[in-house]
Amino acid sequence: MATKIIYFTVNGRPEQAEFPIDCPAQDVKDLFRAAAEAGPHDILKLYNTKGNIINISPQLAPNSPHSCYKLEVVAADCNSELLGSELGVALGFDLSSMEKRLQSLEKRILAETAETPAIVYEMKRQVESFREKLESVEHLSWLGLFKDMSESTHKPSPFYHKRTLRKTREECEHVREKFLQMSSLEVSEEVRQYLKTPTFDNWQWEDAEIMVLLQVMYTDLDFISTFNIELDVLQQFLYEVYRRYNNIPFHNFKHCFCVTQMMYGLIWLTDLRSKIDSIDLLIMLTSAVCHDLDHTGYNNAYQINARTELALRYNDISPLENHHCAVAFEILEKTESNIFRNLSTEHYKRIREGIIKCILATDMTRHTDILNKFKTILPVFDFSNKDHRDVLMMIMIKVSDISNEARPMDVAEPWLDCLLQEFFNQSDMEKLEGLPVTPFMDRDKVTKPSSQTGFIRFVLFPLFIELANLFPCLEQHIIDPVRKALDYYTEMEKALEREKQNRTQSEKVVKPSTSKEPEAHSEPGGTKPVDL
Repeated sequence: MATKIIYFTVNGRPEQAEFPIDCPAQDVKDLFRAAAEAGPHDILKLYNTKGNIINISPQLAPNSPHSCYKLEVVAADCNSELLGSELGVALGFDLSSMEKRLQSLEKRILAETAETPAIVYEMKRQVESFREKLESVEHLSWLGLFKDMSESTHKPSPFYHKRTLRKTREECEHVREKFLQMSSLEVSEEVRQYLKTPTFDNWQWEDAEIMVLLQVMYTDLDFISTFNIELDVLQQFLYEVYRRYNNIPFHNFKHCFCVTQMMYGLIWLTDLRSKIDSIDLLIMLTSAVCHDLDHTGYNNAYQINARTELALRYNDISPLENHHCAVAFEILEKTESNIFRNLSTEHYKRIREGIIKCILATDMTRHTDILNKFKTILPVFDFSNKDHRDVLMMIMIKVSDISNEARPMDVAEPWLDCLLQEFFNQSDMEKLEGLPVTPFMDRDKVTKPSSQTGFIRFVLFPLFIELANLFPCLEQHIIDPVRKALDYYTEMEKALEREKQNRTQSEKVVKPSTSKEPEAHSEPGGTKPVDL
């Protein structure tokens, strides 16, 4: 079998990696991670001889010991780690590593035997149980482990990690400085092409690097020259956007990037640049960037039931989406971050109207209405018809917003964990406040696979299939991966159900012997015990 040898250095230490030419991408990444002795949450960055970041993949160009790549390991920001994980590591337990190994083991067993043994689920349950114990240390203030938030004016995040809900000034300035330092570096052609694909792995990139990649999107779609956007204004806009995404598990800055990157990829895959004008493309990309600004981790149902300030302000009509729009235009009202400031009033008005339509379309209560409109016009779809384009743009941002399952499983599954974490937090809060509990968020009723199988069947497939009817090329890119995801979670759901049935049967077998009353027996002297 033909192999490839890659020479590189880690902290000045020469290393070399050898792997088959057809080696899976994840195996190549794991090989470099092992060579660097990096932890599961560390970020690996590989540079070529020009100092450009290149993707760690089977397509790496072979080199020689005299033209080594440079591998850097960036320790994951401890502030972004979960409190339970931090404490676990401090106590000598790497819970994240244990979970990752269990997931890997589960996938391998599932691939070979078509079902997951009950022991795997029991191990996962024990790991999760231990995590929950560690994550409840907030209540153990006598141990000195609970972070004192009294010095901060920020509202503490409702989640169990220790970060404030909103980013601190120090946190933002640190990322801004790194972003500006990296923004002048040349991004390799390999990364630029990778950025156009739905298989892009967001977990490899830090926030500052993500901002550079967003800048690349605006550049490569020719928005900079077409709309006379000054680079420093674009950078200030991206920084303000980063600053206004909160420290919550799912609807955070990385989610913003994933949605924008999927939108960007769809634009290239469908050759949309030849079908609609640049202003519509600018609307779509910017809407994706801004679509969840200042999300606090609680959905519209909670906002309305809890009668929050947002619900009162927007009269219970898409409170979150209206707020995301308002924050976006607050940013764009500032001259230094207004990327549309050199456009005519007419163009600005069109862009504002388009962004509002797109962001409001991400309210899932409008899902059926928008999808039905798209189905109606699909047989006679006309790219020159503004109404048709408007509906397509809404469909495109909706697809991008819920596109995680179209990504490779090792990219998508961690996002599902993040989403469930946010959901469970909301249902916990609803129970505490005596509000109606959102059923699909209730940790007592929802399992990981059950949360996905119905969603994929009744929401993802109908939406994705209709878009693929207009653009058949998307079948392999977004339909096939979602079909595989459905198979994966369906098998997991069946395995959980079998495990539940086995547990129930075991309890029935054990119960009679444990609940049986002791037989009466004669005491010395021939007397029997007296019932008192």
